[in-house]
Amino acid sequence: MSIKIEGRITEYEVVTEGPDAGAAAPPAAGGSNIIQMHEKVERPEALFGSTYKVKTPLSEHALYVTINDIILNPGTEYELRRPFEIFINSKNMDHFQWIVALTRIISAVFRKGGDVTFLVEEMHSVFDPRGGYFKKGGVFMPSLVAEIGDVIERHLRMIGLIKDDGLDEHQQRFVEEKRAEYEASRRDGSGGESEEGGTEAAAFPESARLCGKCRTKAVILMDGCLTCLNCGDSKCG
Repeated sequence: MSIKIEGRITEYEVVTEGPDAGAAAPPAAGGSNIIQMHEKVERPEALFGSTYKVKTPLSEHALYVTINDIILNPGTEYELRRPFEIFINSKNMDHFQWIVALTRIISAVFRKGGDVTFLVEEMHSVFDPRGGYFKKGGVFMPSLVAEIGDVIERHLRMIGLIKDDGLDEHQQRFVEEKRAEYEASRRDGSGGESEEGGTEAAAFPESARLCGKCRTKAVILMDGCLTCLNCGDSKCG
């Protein structure tokens, strides 16, 4: 719809739209010109970073995943901590090319801004055709890419981009009761199972099934109902 200007123009101002909006000036006290994350935000000389060690049965050498964060609008009520770049290092050079490509793509997504949490779900859905593996604690990882996604999820939870709802008081009490029942039956020898030979000294019985909710091998049959000893998910509600 076009607008015809009938009178004389007495004053005007330039309004910037799109990802560049608010990038030219620091945030004002009134809340205008708040800097949001986008690809034109310049990298500072120093960033805050966290490094995570990833040890898998796929290689004798560990992976070290470093995620650096940028602080936007520092010192104001609009201060934000957002991931800016990711690096992965290892002595194992077998996967060097695709790991370098992966880090560059993820870093580009980080710098693009917006909701980057979708990366976690996308990486968790990558399956290795040779089969996945169980990490310490009985958590199933369908691939190395999925475990890198798990590291990113932990980091995003740490900086507050993903809210960690956790279990409510009722669910936590339910899980504790079920685990106590399991421990009691194991001590009495009435249906309990030895952890020896289990998955990396997991705190759950060796015969436990994989939980579809928390991806942990912790589902057992108790009182005629399949129950997860890790997250409390139950087929009986």
